[in-house]
Amino acid sequence: MIPKQAIGSAVLALAAVGVCVPLGAQEVLTGDTRLACEAVLCLASGTRPAECAPSLAKYFSISYRKFADTIRGRLNFLNLCPAGRQTPQMQSFVTALANGAGRCDAASLNAELLIWTGVDTGTVYISDQLPDYCSAYIANKYSNLGGLTPKYVGVPERGGYWVAARDYDAALAAYNARNNGGG
Repeated sequence: MIPKQAIGSAVLALAAVGVCVPLGAQEVLTGDTRLACEAVLCLASGTRPAECAPSLAKYFSISYRKFADTIRGRLNFLNLCPAGRQTPQMQSFVTALANGAGRCDAASLNAELLIWTGVDTGTVYISDQLPDYCSAYIANKYSNLGGLTPKYVGVPERGGYWVAARDYDAALAAYNARNNGGG
């Protein structure tokens, strides 16, 4: 059985190819439109080949003083790709990319989900609740993030934190050793 992520990625790739090379035409997309389509494909994948560098550099260079404006600017850039506007599902996916890409890795989650439990005590913890924008990005049928999906290690009130999926087993063993008297 083929995983839904593989099917979703294949559909996305075929949709982008269909837009990039219309039947009977020898032309391809150029400029920011091409970079936007490449960014959609690269952000949907768990692998980032060197060919992704120009489009991802363009995407992540979009930055404004207010973060909401940065998200809007990145969404506007991704929307330059005609495939991103073909269906409501693709529009939803492009929105999920703009909101989640670059914000749903372990390092970002550990920084973003830091919660202060008491001003007087200075106690902090990292929430184990994946934000909605990350769930929409990671679980989308068009994304195939593979080993990039972060996992939570431990319990928030006992020093829990997010790690990349590939590091989970080692991080869990270290956490258990530290919290069960082993370190």
